[in-house]
Amino acid sequence: MKKEIAEFIGTFTLVLLGCGSAVIAGGDIGLFGISFAFGLALIGMAYGIGPVSGCHINPAVSLGAVAAGRMQMKDAVRYIVAQTAGAIVAAGVLLLIASGKADYTLVENGLGQNGWGVGYLGEYTLIAAFVFEVVATFLFMVVILGATGAGAPAQFAGLAIGLALVVIHLVGINVTGVSVNPARSVGPALFVGGTALAQLWLFVVAPIVGAVAAGLLFKSGTLDAA
Repeated sequence: MKKEIAEFIGTFTLVLLGCGSAVIAGGDIGLFGISFAFGLALIGMAYGIGPVSGCHINPAVSLGAVAAGRMQMKDAVRYIVAQTAGAIVAAGVLLLIASGKADYTLVENGLGQNGWGVGYLGEYTLIAAFVFEVVATFLFMVVILGATGAGAPAQFAGLAIGLALVVIHLVGINVTGVSVNPARSVGPALFVGGTALAQLWLFVVAPIVGAVAAGLLFKSGTLDAA
């Protein structure tokens, strides 16, 4: 399997199952269940495609790896294209499945899109949303780089990273729905449009800022990434 195909499949899985848990099963499993759906999807893919591509399945993670000196930009660009395509296709498949329920509407039920402000979950401000996404992605990237660094027990990396994503969702779903992943935000927003599309910039910029900051921290030697 080529690395780009692996990244497409991994991101497709994360968006379909993670966002799908909110759209299709959210009323039954609640915030706790949705958080674990995202984390468990990532854990599964970490062990499924990790040996092929490293299971970035997240443009911010790929750019963070570039900042840390663990990836070339040309390779990151190919990853990002595959990740974004996987997220868009997954959102389309989720819409097709969800539309099979008589009372589903895209306007009312959405596709698990991210957002902030009046009418969105906890109605947090733009500043709160931006700060959460930057800090959460920074911490997520620290876990990723640390868990996959030399000397770390490689067999537990996927578990550590997936559980970190669970905790981030438990804290942040009411703030932004949790992105920490531009591709995960792009897919649903393109289909939902409106406010979701207008607010998409934050879920591209903030995760990249957080991930690159973590990458630079490791590259500087402040944290041992040998």
